[in-house]
Amino acid sequence: MDAFHVQSGLTSYFWRGDAIRSRSVSDVVLSGVVDIPAPPARLTADWDREIALRLGLEPGDVEALPLARARVRWPDYKRCVQAVSDWTRRLGLSEVLAASDVALMACRGARYHHDGAQYGSAAFCNLFLSEDKGLDVHFPSTGQRIPLVRGTALIFDTGQPHALIQRTSSGFDAADFAPEQDCSQVFLTWELPIEDAHVAHALGIAFDIDPATASQLDDEQVWLKGAPARVCPASGRWCQTD
Repeated sequence: MDAFHVQSGLTSYFWRGDAIRSRSVSDVVLSGVVDIPAPPARLTADWDREIALRLGLEPGDVEALPLARARVRWPDYKRCVQAVSDWTRRLGLSEVLAASDVALMACRGARYHHDGAQYGSAAFCNLFLSEDKGLDVHFPSTGQRIPLVRGTALIFDTGQPHALIQRTSSGFDAADFAPEQDCSQVFLTWELPIEDAHVAHALGIAFDIDPATASQLDDEQVWLKGAPARVCPASGRWCQTD
């Protein structure tokens, strides 16, 4: 397990029931590699067809794959989930994974972005299923680059900028993901409730840090130093919204 923390000056505003609540944005990234079997060849072939024919992923795209159909052809699915569940329990997260929504995703790299405008009430837990294809998950706020291999597991704040880039690159470049390259990644992702006491403790989240602003907002967003902010998709740098 690795953890890294930096004070970021960011505030996430997220829905709690019918009201907006404020919280800090954590720069903690929990990472590890769990022992999972390779998905069967017929399943990976199905994913390849789905990615090529239905999703038509362009460089930087992240889209959902049908999980229910995959489970029919995936005898080791429960074993993969158990491996992540055991890992999260060792991190002190109790049984939070079992109660969290899960989805199957595919990407062809990923531009720098945050997910706090849609999933501010959650942390992501990702399990990567593909083999090492020379790609890293990069968290520019901390400088962390985590090589993606089969079994890589991550937990991080949805408000933290991140990207999936070539290991030899310093940022996201669509040219690094040419059509003839095998650089797609498939992963399971869980939405861990950020207000769960175990999740909040593991990530060091502070709540209600700006209730006055939260009371005036009507959607989820992330602010930097008191103003709305966005992430540069090529570099991951924060800048204030025009």
